[in-house]
Amino acid sequence: MSDKSVQTIKDIARLANVSKSTVSRALNNSPLISQETRERIQAIAQEHNFRINAPARNLSLRQSHTIAFVTPDCGPNFFEAESLFSFEILGGIGSGLRALGYDLLIVHVNSQDNTWANSYFDSARVDGFILMSSHTSQALVKKLIGLQAPFIAWGVPLPNFRYCTVTGDNITGGLLATQHLIQTGRQQIGFIGGPQDDLTVQHRFQGYATALQTAGRSVDTQNVVYGDYSYASGITAMQRLLAQSPNLDAVFANSDLMAIAAIKVIQDGGQRVPEDIAVVGYDDVSIAQYNNLPLTTIRQNISLAGRLLAQNLIQYIQTGVVTNVSTPVELVIRESA
Repeated sequence: MSDKSVQTIKDIARLANVSKSTVSRALNNSPLISQETRERIQAIAQEHNFRINAPARNLSLRQSHTIAFVTPDCGPNFFEAESLFSFEILGGIGSGLRALGYDLLIVHVNSQDNTWANSYFDSARVDGFILMSSHTSQALVKKLIGLQAPFIAWGVPLPNFRYCTVTGDNITGGLLATQHLIQTGRQQIGFIGGPQDDLTVQHRFQGYATALQTAGRSVDTQNVVYGDYSYASGITAMQRLLAQSPNLDAVFANSDLMAIAAIKVIQDGGQRVPEDIAVVGYDDVSIAQYNNLPLTTIRQNISLAGRLLAQNLIQYIQTGVVTNVSTPVELVIRESA
């Protein structure tokens, strides 16, 4: 390729086999690009006597001051009317971004589309992305890492990858819920998890298992079932638990919606909550305290989590500093346990 044919960032990107946004950052010494990549791209530009056109550079580097909240089409619908956690964390994200002068854009993506991130990021429609890992495939996280697009995820970070996250203290949450049930004299404690391959769920199960083992008990696999955090999956999971473990006298559910569903199944079967079977949920969404039987649950500060997702992403965009933050949880005791 001659010097005359190297006239745009796109030409440099083709020579370097990287995206246009990577070239743009490298030529402007962005800390988001590794030193090796930055020096390689700058060497190619120098070799071909490439000079950035100032108006074009300003256009390519313009900031939209907009952050995309990404909802993939795989898994349960994040915006189902019953998903109060979704709306509560969005409220925190929105207020956090607003305080920093940013707007929020909700982006619904096809999980089979490999170009959506480029179209939003390279066109400068958004400055970064917020993901909910329990609703997001690992491929989506890896796609954004490969694109070197700024993003942050709610949930436990994938091992061997370096990116920003905010999550609750899930191990402690599982521990507190199960310890409470043990301390109130419960002998057969069930576990209703979210998706089994979700690291967040695995950490909550770890807390559950640790509490049982500390009390001199073992984990009975007949007492463990999984759902997807939804009310419907809570119904199915509780029905399975009762069929597998007729002596069950307590259950720890990984979401308040699944816990409320479990209470319905128990009561429809002629048993009482908490007298016969105690129930503990997770999240402390608003409906937990207003349910017909107010729910004992593990409270996550959902609004704070949303604000941290916003603040830490903007900090990463401005400084390149990767943060992995865990927010505290607490047990809230109400009538269900």
